Amino acid sequence: MHQHTRIEEQIDLPFLESLRISFQSLKIRFGRSIITTAGITLGIAFLVSVWTNNEIDLALQESGRSSTIANLEETSEQGISTKDIWLIIMSLIVCVVGIANSMLMAVTERFREIGTMKCLGALDGFVVRLFLLESGFQGFAGALIGALLGTLGAVALGLKDYGLDLFFYFPLLPATPEDAPMRIGVLLLILFGCILGMLLAVIGSSFPAWRAAKLPPAEAMRTEV
Repeated sequence: MHQHTRIEEQIDLPFLESLRISFQSLKIRFGRSIITTAGITLGIAFLVSVWTNNEIDLALQESGRSSTIANLEETSEQGISTKDIWLIIMSLIVCVVGIANSMLMAVTERFREIGTMKCLGALDGFVVRLFLLESGFQGFAGALIGALLGTLGAVALGLKDYGLDLFFYFPLLPATPEDAPMRIGVLLLILFGCILGMLLAVIGSSFPAWRAAKLPPAEAMRTEV
């Protein structure tokens, strides 16, 4: 029992080493990483763009300069139309499915690599950790780019509708509950988008990571890829 415990300590690498290996793997597969993050980028960009545009409308309405009050009947309590909400949900679902598909392909391409790690004594938890870290990196990077692009798109639309008044009333920070309880600020929206993108990437890669961890080493080493 003592020998078994000592072997587990030797093959269960520290978390920082897992981070390094995951980052190195992303660098090697940079092209596939871009394809995976593209779906997250587009989904989060759409979400942040719609939400930021709503924040701008609320801020300008408070200042008495909004030109979109006529559309309020079609909006939900947060000011986002039901149609936009469904489009956002569908785009995020497509993101998760795309990530899962990409990670499953990555598992297939890396049969020998996974088999080698397991033959050398890698624990199932270590393999799962590697795949989840890789997807988390991709999700955060794609979501950050998407959040920035979505914010820029909303600003461009705001300039078209409100002109330079946008910069004087831009809702960068949350409003006080007394003034506008529904307005949370663009900075928090960007942060929320980054966290959501990372979580969606991790959720989408959960099954591929589990499949990689349960792959029998001997079968993986015999696979022709």
